[in-house]
This record gives sequence, structure tokens and C-alpha cells, in this order.
Amino acid sequence: MTPIANNPVIVLGNTMIDHDHQIFIELLNLLVTAGNAEFPALFQQLHEHSELHFAHEQQLMRQSAFPAEGEHSAEHQRVLGEFKQFKTRIDKGLINFGRAYVQERLPQWFALHTATMDSALVTHLKASGHNQG
Repeated sequence: MTPIANNPVIVLGNTMIDHDHQIFIELLNLLVTAGNAEFPALFQQLHEHSELHFAHEQQLMRQSAFPAEGEHSAEHQRVLGEFKQFKTRIDKGLINFGRAYVQERLPQWFALHTATMDSALVTHLKASGHNQG
């Protein structure tokens, strides 16, 4: 798989969210081309970044009384659970399971999540006066 191209869909118009998305894509692209020796540490970095990224969005949802906070947060928790499951496999040396997740599932999930849930959040932030850029 080729790395994910940074396209206009990812830029939503909120500085913090857009920055977090850019880092997510950069780490995902590094993972796609990483050798087996680098893969576990990069996967851990992406997992940790995702935890921070989701915490930032959670804070914005709470501060702005986002009406779909429950659904959005549940999706974040589901993905973090997947990260933990795949990290366990990677830690056992099953790198190919992690590669499949990074190449086949995460890019599609990220594109859909950004275009739907994150887009709705940024629209709400703008409408409620809580947008940061």
C-alpha cells in the first residue's frame, strides 16, 4: 500500500484537530514503509498519539456541549481497544497482524471518521463559537 495522501478532506478548519490529524497521517505513513525492527515502536507512537488526539477532541466536545459526544467518544474507545489488541499481537512478534491493521483498516476508518464525526464536531464548534481556527 502506498502512503496516505494528505487531501483537502482532512483539513477541517480547526487548528488543534487539523494538527492532530496531520501527525496521525505522518505516523501512519511511516508505519506503512517501516521495517519490522521499527514497526513496534512506531505503532506505539501512533497509539499514544491517538490517545492524546482523542483526548483533545473529548475536551472540545465537553466544553462545547457537543450533542453527539457519546457516539463520538464510543468510537474513539472502540479504536483504542483495537490498538491494544493489535499491540498485544505485535509484542508477541506477530508484526504482520499490525501491518494489516495499519494498511487495511486504519486508513479507511480515519477517512470515514474525519469526513463524518470530526467534520460534524468542527461544524458544531464553529456554530457554537468554540472553534480555535
